[in-house]
Amino acid sequence: VLTSSHERAFCVGADLKERNSFSDADLVRQRPTARAAYTGVLELPMPVIAAVHGFALGGGFELALACDVIVADATAVVGLPEVSVGVIPGGGGTQLLPRRVGAARAAELVFSARRVEAAEARELGLVDELVEAGRDREEALAL
Repeated sequence: VLTSSHERAFCVGADLKERNSFSDADLVRQRPTARAAYTGVLELPMPVIAAVHGFALGGGFELALACDVIVADATAVVGLPEVSVGVIPGGGGTQLLPRRVGAARAAELVFSARRVEAAEARELGLVDELVEAGRDREEALAL
């Protein structure tokens, strides 16, 4: 189970304003570390369940998308806001999101940088299970 100890967020990814100021060399140096986090989850030999509460944005949502199952509580807000600052999602979101919701829906979500709240996220198939607030970890462990 991939979870967070932060009370208000699963993971909010990179600081996009800071990242936007990086040079190309900075981004190239950072790439192997970021890629290792996502591919590390994808390559685990056992099922991985994301227990999501609060914000799961950008790279944080991409980490959840790399998991086999996403359990989200009622406080969850997911999205890929990168394009709002002129950056494309770089942690696999452009490949993983269409596998969950289809190419057209994924394109709309990526291009709009829209944040999606828990109930709609479940309706759209962005998350697999929707549970009461504060029960994401417990319900994920129960799976």
